[in-house]
Amino acid sequence: MTQIFLFLFLLVCPLAASAAYPSFQALIDATPTGGILHPKPGVYAGPALISRQIIVDGGGKVTVDGGGTGSVLIVNTSGAVVRGLRLTNSGSSHDRVDTGIALTGNGNNIEDNVIDGTLFGISLKQANQNTLRRNRIRSKPAELAMRGEAIRLWYSMDNLVEGNDIDQSRDVTLMNSPRNRVIGNIIRNSRYGIHLIFSPDSAIERNALAHNATGVIVLNSDRVKVRRNRIFHSLGVSGAGLAFKKSAEGLAEGNEVVHCAVGLLADSPIEPADKTVLRDNRFAHNVIGIQFSGERGGHVLHNNSFENNLIHVSMMFGSGDASKNDWRGNYWDDYQGFDLNHDGVGDTSYELYAYADRIWMEIPKARFFRNSPVLELLDFLERLAPFSAPDMMLRDPAPLFNKPAGRR
Repeated sequence: MTQIFLFLFLLVCPLAASAAYPSFQALIDATPTGGILHPKPGVYAGPALISRQIIVDGGGKVTVDGGGTGSVLIVNTSGAVVRGLRLTNSGSSHDRVDTGIALTGNGNNIEDNVIDGTLFGISLKQANQNTLRRNRIRSKPAELAMRGEAIRLWYSMDNLVEGNDIDQSRDVTLMNSPRNRVIGNIIRNSRYGIHLIFSPDSAIERNALAHNATGVIVLNSDRVKVRRNRIFHSLGVSGAGLAFKKSAEGLAEGNEVVHCAVGLLADSPIEPADKTVLRDNRFAHNVIGIQFSGERGGHVLHNNSFENNLIHVSMMFGSGDASKNDWRGNYWDDYQGFDLNHDGVGDTSYELYAYADRIWMEIPKARFFRNSPVLELLDFLERLAPFSAPDMMLRDPAPLFNKPAGRR
């Protein structure tokens, strides 16, 4: 009976359960500066603080339980290494940013850890030149908007976020954090896959994002390079695989954006001379391939593929002029011209016109019917015998006749 009572007490009182474990802080305190801590396999009580340069290596067999209060592990030093730990059971406060690992130092390595049952995963605050590599991160179970960020950078520069496995969290967010690299991560079942806010000169490369509400969002962040990412199934109500907003001199190159509500959402740079370059991307099976907002030029679109999108290019609420952009050498699966000299380039320009299908773009209540037989019939009749001259949205003077090699 006593054992049953103790089990039930520990189950309903996580602080007591954490207190029942040996102290992880005591092991850290006993490790000299520059030393290596190899804890014995088992479960230890947190929270804990690393305040000097040491190496902590759990070998994948050590769990630190935060007891449901605050952040599980705080790293407030430079040059430390934390690897091979499982960190779980943080607090639930968004105001305090209760986190698996809270990092406020420079030049640390956080690698090969499992972080689950925590509100936020890894949080960096004014922390520079750190490496976050091969961590597995899951948030506390909650409604999507009430989860915490899997990785959160705030006023943090020159960090590397590489090869992490993220699922069922809220976002990966970079805020006021320039010159960071986010490379080769897997991000699934979250809200914003990767969200940059006032974080210029960053690189987002070779990430795989699937089943998030949105993919990669670049907001007020100039000179961001988004390269060779695979973004699938971003189908949120306002979801986009890629988005550039109020950002200049960006580059989107070699990305594959498939089955999203919008493949790319973009507005013009404040200065059209500060061009955003979109090249060698594949936009396929999206509702809209590219959607511009208030377009007045400033985009260079070369050698992209547009395949099986319901609409290849659209203007949000009919605003702007997509023809002011530089379109050349793109592949359009509905191109109806010929290539008589077999040079791989269509003999005539590709021209995209707006017919009756703009109804569902301009009238929100009609969007439910956007792929319905009625609207398809209206569009067919309008193309067959237009009641008024359709608007030409864009002209590509040198469309690719064949789909570029290597693109699915």
